[in-house]
Amino acid sequence: MSIGNSSADDRPSVGRVLQQARIGAGLTVDEVSTATRVRIPIVHGIEQDDFSRCGGDVYARGHIRSLARAVGVDPAPLIAQFDEEHGGRPEPTGAAPLFEAERIRSEPRRPNWTAAMVAAIVAVVGFVGFTLVSGGDGGEASTAADSTGTAKPSDTPEKGKPSKPADPKPDPTESAIAAAPANKVTVKLTAADRQAWISAKDHNGRLLHVGVLERGVSKTFTDSQRIDLVLGDAGAVKLFVNGKEVREVGEDGQVQRLSYTKGDPEAG
Repeated sequence: MSIGNSSADDRPSVGRVLQQARIGAGLTVDEVSTATRVRIPIVHGIEQDDFSRCGGDVYARGHIRSLARAVGVDPAPLIAQFDEEHGGRPEPTGAAPLFEAERIRSEPRRPNWTAAMVAAIVAVVGFVGFTLVSGGDGGEASTAADSTGTAKPSDTPEKGKPSKPADPKPDPTESAIAAAPANKVTVKLTAADRQAWISAKDHNGRLLHVGVLERGVSKTFTDSQRIDLVLGDAGAVKLFVNGKEVREVGEDGQVQRLSYTKGDPEAG
């Protein structure tokens, strides 16, 4: 009698999940390598479930976490599956006992009463001398203080003339995206309610950004001709193009490929 495979054996491998997510996001291995700084041969090896190039299980877990975030999947289940298939997560090594060096404590210093008495006598003599010298000049000092505190005629407003009104406060300046230059294409992306995976390229195909945009974080891209976008979760992205908000970007979980040029984004 044969025994059927369990549900855990039917699940796709860690490398297969990462490869399918990368393809679904429209990314090449080179783009993922650039975004995660994981070398191309290691990315190829992990997608084939070959972790020998990672340099150990600890580095393999770190590479899996980086690749998963770059292609927009949750790394926790993949790391748990890796641990299950490779003997479990290693137990943390206990901290070595610490030995505190014996401190050499200096003997407490005894108060120097002689120096304290000399300082007190000098202070008293100085105070008495200052009082005798400045005692006869008190009236003049008071008069000088009174004359100094008197306001000059030029400081007071002339009688019958209204005071000059304060300058009105300037209106708050508009945001940079609202003042986008007309001779360029400017795209601003914001992860409004949750994190979202995005990719942006200029008109030459040069990669400007790829990776996960955390919740509440914004990215702005500018080019002289065109910006090409790939949105891993279009419903999570708030999009402004050339100073104008694009209302219908896409649905939740939908992968969108968009291109924008100069001018009104809805005109074409």
